[in-house]
Parts: sequence; structure tokens; C-alpha cells
Amino acid sequence: MTTDTVADDAPVLFEERVAGNGTRIGFATLNAPRTLNGFSLPMARLLLKQLNAWADDDGIAMVVLQGAGEKAFCAGGDLHNLYKAMVAFRDAGHDDIRENDYAAEFFDVEYRVDYLIHTYAKPILCWGHGIVMGGGIGLMSGASHRVVSERSKLAFPEITVGLFPDVGGSWLLPRVPGKGGLFLALTGALLNPGDAIYAGLADVHVAEERRSAVFDALLQVAWSGDAAHNHERLDHLLQSHASDAATGPLLANAAQVDALCAGEDLPAIIARICDQQTDDTWLQAAQKTLAAGAPGSARLAFELQRRSAGQDLASVYRLEYVTALHCAARGDFAEGIRALLIDKDRNPQWSPATLAEATAAWADTFFVSPWAEAAHPLADLGTPLAERSLA
Repeated sequence: MTTDTVADDAPVLFEERVAGNGTRIGFATLNAPRTLNGFSLPMARLLLKQLNAWADDDGIAMVVLQGAGEKAFCAGGDLHNLYKAMVAFRDAGHDDIRENDYAAEFFDVEYRVDYLIHTYAKPILCWGHGIVMGGGIGLMSGASHRVVSERSKLAFPEITVGLFPDVGGSWLLPRVPGKGGLFLALTGALLNPGDAIYAGLADVHVAEERRSAVFDALLQVAWSGDAAHNHERLDHLLQSHASDAATGPLLANAAQVDALCAGEDLPAIIARICDQQTDDTWLQAAQKTLAAGAPGSARLAFELQRRSAGQDLASVYRLEYVTALHCAARGDFAEGIRALLIDKDRNPQWSPATLAEATAAWADTFFVSPWAEAAHPLADLGTPLAERSLA
């Protein structure tokens, strides 16, 4: 039996399918394939509401999260509407980051969805096919079971649009082996399926042609009311369909990446990356992206990883929320989107224009919160679900 809960043209499609034992599996499908399932505010609102409903439904054993279309699970956030909001905010002469209502709500709800996935008691299987970037990684990274297939391409490309690896990136990237996380933040380098698993952003490789077989197998399992037991059952099921993924360039170049990103001197790190002579096409692409990217984004990414060390996930989301709103208010974010997606001239005028201007002191101003700690919009992250005030 399939229960459709929204119309087929809705931003997210929800279904409940009956499995063994009369238990049910919730399927959530991002449904904007023409924009590569760019994560929008309506998507975020729908997901937050439905994931909370499924969390409270004893009949739902697990959740599947996937994207419509063949090209992408989710290629990132809905940048067009964020751009409109940033331009309107700046044109109105606002200077208080709390006055950008759209950006404030977008990042609030997006981060709540991501955090909920990270802390979900029931298994969440995320099928990360095709392009998984930025906001897509935010959705996928917290799932208990993260699948990549042969066409998966993961990246944090925010330096190209004047932002920083948000959606928990400041917590995720330092957990990449060695100095790989800093390299990924600075260069937006692509990860293939093998590298996604090596970097800790995915768990298992399953051929795309096996997706329907995996989903059919899910419906044959006699799931229980014990979440820990269901996690184990899903582990075994996915392993029975898994195949080896080829070694990726991040792992292959791990020693070199560690040497390039050694130390705490950001200008020296960037100089080493950009000046390296190499025939490796992956490293060359990384050099090119870094050289063309926003110097301010490089600095913010670097400082955020340092500031996030030792902090819990909820605290990192609160820090990223403040920083993201500062970027929307006065940083390079709007200019980066303009150059890439609006005017498409691919000639952003970054400010600061050089790393010498993008100092640690300059970055400090992006971390200043206008809220007292208890009044922060995400202050309730980390409290038990039943005690939270949810939209």
C-alpha cells in the first residue's frame, strides 16, 4: 500500500510504504529535478514537519531520503531566492542582520532540518546519487546510512559564490582524515564515491541499478519497534547490495594534501596550493577554483574550522547561522551568486579582493552575534525533541 500525502508537483513528495510485520517506511523525495533539487525554503519547511511527524509515529520504522531525476540528489541551496532577499536587504539600507527575514528563516529552517537528521533516533537511509553539494551534503551528512553510487559527485563549492562550507561543514570537514577537510573547503574539490566514503561523508557504495532492488528489499524486512535493532538490520541489508568503490584522488593525494595544508598560516597554505607544479588534473582543478574563489570565503572557512574545534554540533550550527547572515548582509555572497547565476559573467568582484585584506581580524566581525546566547534563534538545538518549539 502506498499513501500519497502531497500532490505530485509539491517541492517534496512523501509516501508511506508498508513493510514486513505491518511496519511502515517513510519515503521523502526532493522534487525539483529541473533545478537539480536545489534546497528551497518550502522544501525545508515540508521536511521539518514530516520528519518530526515520522519521528513521533511508532508505526514508522525508518525513513528514506532521495532526490527526483537522474542528475542529482541535491546540488545545493536555492540561491536565486536568497539573492533576491540579499539585494532587497541591501537596497533598503538595512544593517542589522536580523532584518533580512527571508535569509534568517531560510538558514534557520535548513539548519533545523540538518540537525534533526543528525540526531534522528530511527534509521535514515539517504541515497546520494549524482550531484551532492553544499546544502545537499547538509541533508545527507547526518543520515545514519549514506549511500553513494557510481555517478555520485560530492563537494563543498561555497568559495565560488562567496560563502563558506555551512550546513555543519565547519563540524564535518575537520573530521576528514589529515588536512583533507581544509583542502576541500579552500578548493571546492570534487569527491568521487570512494573519496566520499574515505572523507566520512558517505558509508557505502551501491550501484545505481540496485536502487529499486534495495528499496524492494526494505519492504520485505520485519522491522521492529527497537531503533537500534532496525539500524543493524539496515546495515546488513545495504552490505548485501554493496560493491567496492574505486580509490579517489583525495585519498591518492593524501600525503601531498597534508603537506600543502600544514601549519596555521593561511596565506602560506594557499600559496603552496596555488604554486604547486603538478600534472594531476584533480589538483589542477582545485588550484583553479581556489585562485578564482573569494579570498574572504577562504578566510572564513579557515577561521570557522578553528573556532569549531571542540564544540558540539548544535554550537557549530549556531555559529554558522550568525556567520551566514553576516555574509548575506554585507559579504561576497550576493556578488558570487550574481556572477555565477544572475548575470553569468563569471567575473565576480570580490571584496576583500586579496587574502592580505581578508585578515583574521576582518573575519572576526562575521562571528559577532546580535543575540544573547539564550535568545539565539537556534538556542533550542540540542534540547530533547519534546521540549523544542517547532514550526
